[in-house]
Parts: sequence; C-alpha cells; structure tokens
Amino acid sequence: MMNKARRIIFFAILIVNCVSASAAVRIKDITNLQGVRENQLVGYGLVVGLQGTGDTLANVIFTGQSLQSMLDRMGVNTRNSGTNGIVRTRNIAAVLVTADLPPFIQPGSRIDVTVSSLGDATSLLGGTLVLTALSGVDGQTYAIAQGQVAVAGFAVSGQAESVTQNVATAGRVPNGALIEREVPGQLRDIAQLVLTLKNPDFATAVRVADAINDRFKRRYGMNVAREEDQRSIVLTRPARVGTARFVAEIGELVVEADTPARVVMDSRSGTVVIGQDVSISTVAVTQGNLTVQISETPQVSQPNAFSKGKTVVTPSTQIDADQQGGAISIIKGTNLSTLVNGLNKIGLTPSGIIAILQAIKTAGALQADLIVQ
Repeated sequence: MMNKARRIIFFAILIVNCVSASAAVRIKDITNLQGVRENQLVGYGLVVGLQGTGDTLANVIFTGQSLQSMLDRMGVNTRNSGTNGIVRTRNIAAVLVTADLPPFIQPGSRIDVTVSSLGDATSLLGGTLVLTALSGVDGQTYAIAQGQVAVAGFAVSGQAESVTQNVATAGRVPNGALIEREVPGQLRDIAQLVLTLKNPDFATAVRVADAINDRFKRRYGMNVAREEDQRSIVLTRPARVGTARFVAEIGELVVEADTPARVVMDSRSGTVVIGQDVSISTVAVTQGNLTVQISETPQVSQPNAFSKGKTVVTPSTQIDADQQGGAISIIKGTNLSTLVNGLNKIGLTPSGIIAILQAIKTAGALQADLIVQ
C-alpha cells in the first residue's frame, strides 16, 4: 500500500528543476528583444460551402446582411426574391478571422489564420473562407485571407441523440493569409537594443550581461552589455558587426537562469509543482484521515398470503466510520530531492500533500512562495 502511495505521489508531484548547477539555457530562450514583437490582425468574413450546418439566416441577421452585400458587389440582385431567395440557405456562416503578424514580415509572405463562428452555425467542416481583409489596431489592411477551413472536430445530431467531438465551430486556414502591407519599422531602425527577460530576476540579468561581456570583450575589446534592472539588459552594438548578426551571436550564449523559490498547487487536479530552490525548516508532521461510509440497502416487506396487506419498501441504513491515524514524522528539506523523499515517507495522497504544504506555510517553515490555483 505504501509503495502504491509513493507511486501516486511521484506522479502527482511535478518536480520542476527551474535552476540547477548544471542546467544552462540559451539567452534567446529567456529574453526578448524590446520592440520586436508580433502584431494581431482581425477581420470579419463568411464561410461558404457548408452542408446545412451554417447560420440560420432568420435568426442571425448580420449573416444575411453580409451575404446580401457580397452578392450585390458581384452583381447578383436578390433583394426582390422574397422568402424564396437566400433566406432559406444553411450553407453559409459568419466568422471572425484572426491572425498574428510576425515581426519584419514582407509583403507576399503567407501566414495561418484562425476562423471562429459568430452565429448559430453547428459546424464549419468542409467550408471555404471567402476573401476577407485583415486589419490592425490602426485600421490599415495588412493581409487578405481566403481558403479551405480545416476543422479538427465534428458535430452530428439526430432527433434523439447528438455526438460532438472537439470544437467544430472553429478552425484554421493554413497559409491562408497573404501579406499585403509591411509593418512600419525595421530592425535597423531600433535606436537602442534592449533585451527583456521573460521571467524578471536581478541575478539572471547580471548573469546575462556578464556572459555577453565575456564573449564580446575578447572579440571586440569592449563591454557591450549593461544590466539596467531586474528585467532589462541594455546592449551597445560594435560598429564592425551588423545588428542581425550581433543579436544572433548573443542569442546562442548560454547562462544559468535563476528563479525565486515557489510552490504552485492546483487543488482541482491535485497537481503540485515544487521549484528547485524550495526548502523546509525542520517540522514534525502527522495526518489522520477520517472516512465515513454510508450504505443504503432498501428491503422489501412482503405480506402473508390472503392477509390483505401491502408490499412496502423499508429503508436500511448502515454507517461505518474509520479514522486512520498517521505516525508523526520529521520533515526537513534543504534541497528538492530531500524534500520529496520526506513527503513520500508520510505516504500522502496528492490532496494530503496540498494540505500539508499549506499547514507548513502557515507555521512559517516553508521557505518559498506558496501559490494556490
């Protein structure tokens, strides 16, 4: 039983070696170049070619209006067709089209787009996105999207049952958007190169600056990096190297990133994430589990023959209470391995681990930030 509990704990506790003496990461994986980022695009369009799974035009007014406007631009007049016209079609759906515009992308390139239903369509499977303009926050059109919608799910329904897998009302158009406009600003236009840490930390910022200076001082005879704060490292590009090559060389350097000691617990899934530098002062811990089991066994009371009695059901309830007392154990962990071994010796379930860590934090013995989700 204890071995089974230990296996449960080993799988329930996600041991994250955030920092170790031999763990090194590339600078490009923990930093971003300030000013170099993606831009979000959005557009409104129509998906056609659906097999009766599109919007109900009588309920979704904007889909019918969009279809009418599209047909007008194509020279098709259906305004006087009455109820025998387009109002009965279920092969069209209004969608919102979104995309991320990579930095420094050039006109003529292609990117993927995401298509999401806006009306009451049940599935976009088999549909085709009609020519849709994608614009940025400035209102300018940066891409044009069109193509076959790839949907990973499906939805099938009948009169008495329906089957749904994944999400059938959203999909993607691979390479569906063609870039029409270049985002203002180029890499050469950045006045000052600044690296920003994805996880701000003073120690990591100093290590990144030292690693860059060690490399470029030997090569160019000058320091090119200076830590500004816990997030930013300011760079000075040597005159003899281009900006792209300079950033590429810095990105391949490796450093040991540092993070604060932290324990993250998800009480819904029973997951516990313990950082590498988490430690616990010496404490004595015990836990007892109280289990109450209620069993209902209804019994049928049958009257004797010719007694003119009635057959009734009489309730029968049995309550069993079992309290398991746990032995008191001393836990002290100066490193992650010792801490996990100490918790495993108690033989706790994931929910017990969460309760114990919360109690240890309240006692002031957990030397880490405790985050409960």
